[in-house]
Amino acid sequence: MKLILTPGMGIGPEVTARALKTLQLDAAITLMGDAKTICAALDAVDVSYRIADVAPCICTGICVVHCGDENEPPPVAAIRLAAEACLEGRADALVTGPIHKAQLIEKGFEFLGHTDMLGAICDADPVMAFAGGSLRVALVTTHMPLLAVPSAITVERVQRVVRTADRALQRDLGIANPRLAVCGLNPHAGEDGVLGSTEKEIIEPALLALRDEGMDVTGPISAETAFMDAHAGRYDLVVAMYHDQGLVPLKVLDFGRSVNWTIGLPILRTSVDH
Repeated sequence: MKLILTPGMGIGPEVTARALKTLQLDAAITLMGDAKTICAALDAVDVSYRIADVAPCICTGICVVHCGDENEPPPVAAIRLAAEACLEGRADALVTGPIHKAQLIEKGFEFLGHTDMLGAICDADPVMAFAGGSLRVALVTTHMPLLAVPSAITVERVQRVVRTADRALQRDLGIANPRLAVCGLNPHAGEDGVLGSTEKEIIEPALLALRDEGMDVTGPISAETAFMDAHAGRYDLVVAMYHDQGLVPLKVLDFGRSVNWTIGLPILRTSVDH
């Protein structure tokens, strides 16, 4: 297997180096980005590596490839080149470390983060999801103010996320008939309209059409019920309406065990669990 890691910025190279120190992987691992920073992190924990000019490396072991220049910062160049290698079949999967969005935007970075950039490179509309621990979660909305969430939830958006999650569970995880729970936006999933109308006007019609397509989709149900039942094994994935609705239970139960799993891409990409 050929893996590409982009350690990113901040503590990314250090965390990557320490992880590689503890892992015994029978794979060709290529680290891409600012070679000086990456090598210093590897040296600090005594991880063996070699410098390479081309990514991905094809030898079993760890290689470091420098990329980027004054026009494209190394963390950005690494993401682009790594994604292109996966698209072209030269690498099997991409693992990304953290980037500092504000610092990169000051240098001309035009995306809100990895997911948006990878979507543009792959000409896809990716969905942010998480897997690896006791829960799997996909998000209908991600990085936006809470006040903006209700207007961003549409029938089309809910259906796209559910369909993408259903396909990913089958294709990537081998779950033949995925069971999905879809949260409501409001407390108690709107309480029949008393606590909000998003469920009746948007989420219910979206799910009705998905059930007609043959999907095993439950909802809209209250988030606390959805996550409790998913933790008990009754669902394979929970679709949350907004960032903290999905990430709070995930982090409480699975922090350090889950990975950020970008679904809807033609490549396999994971990252740190937020």
